[in-house]
Amino acid sequence: MNKPRLWIVVPCYNEQEVLPITAPAFRDKIIELATAGKISDDSRVLFVNDGSSDRTWQIICDLAKEDEHYIGISQSRNRGHQNTLLAGLMEAKDKCDITISIDCDGQDDINAMNEMVDRYHEGCEIVYGVRSSRKTDTWFKRNSAQMFYKLMNRMGTETVYNHADYRLVSSRVLNHFADFKEVNIFLRGMFPLVGFKSTSVEYERAERIAGESHYPFWKMMKLAIEGITSLSTKPISMITGFGMFTVFLGIIGIIWACIMVAMRNTVAGWASLACIILFLGGVQIFSLGIIGEYIGKIYLETKQRPRYIISDKTWEDDKEGDE
Repeated sequence: MNKPRLWIVVPCYNEQEVLPITAPAFRDKIIELATAGKISDDSRVLFVNDGSSDRTWQIICDLAKEDEHYIGISQSRNRGHQNTLLAGLMEAKDKCDITISIDCDGQDDINAMNEMVDRYHEGCEIVYGVRSSRKTDTWFKRNSAQMFYKLMNRMGTETVYNHADYRLVSSRVLNHFADFKEVNIFLRGMFPLVGFKSTSVEYERAERIAGESHYPFWKMMKLAIEGITSLSTKPISMITGFGMFTVFLGIIGIIWACIMVAMRNTVAGWASLACIILFLGGVQIFSLGIIGEYIGKIYLETKQRPRYIISDKTWEDDKEGDE
């Protein structure tokens, strides 16, 4: 059996502090797996620069010059974590047999890669890295993350609980995944849609080694909205259901008002009227906002703009890639 060629895909955005620490760990893991006979000797670590404003890209270029295990590509501008990861995976799909995507911050347990590769050899095409606990998180981070996954599942978005973007994916899956052409992407909800045999590997997540987190609460909320509106129409159905319920209440209100008029028992009350108007007005604006979110996504999809543009590589290539 031929040894699979592995590319570890690492999205990077302003990681000049942590990159010199984690890069050797990624390289050593490749050497360890190759020495154990689990992967090919020509496996690589692919860093994907997301238009960083610090020295991240320069560090990647220096690493590539020092060691052949390191390679890198850079986007023409900052396009966000999901598009950056997609750029790396699409670059790797025709050049390796398996990829493992992992963040650069050193929080994900790199030793989980051993079990991921073992599961691949057992026939799994996708192996999800799943956090076994959230004891290193703050109370707010822990509970908001749990709400995030529960909300995603209730809204009809298929996700793996406590899984972010630490996963092994075969080139076979990636080639089918390339057929997904949407601009609004939410990778952790899209890979389950591809199918193929999959499993999960649990690991402990550590504290960030250096630098600051690039995913504060507001970005998590934005990611949740992106995932829900990209993969589910349930919010639209909820608006329809709530609208029908409101109409039903309105009919009851009209009947009640007519009865009160007939009984000459009407009472002038501006407070109750104002509350009803404000409530219904708020519901209408909120509903229009959700509908507008979907219309905005349709607008972006019809433009068919590239999801990423690769401006630089640490190796010579026949053409630049964009998607």
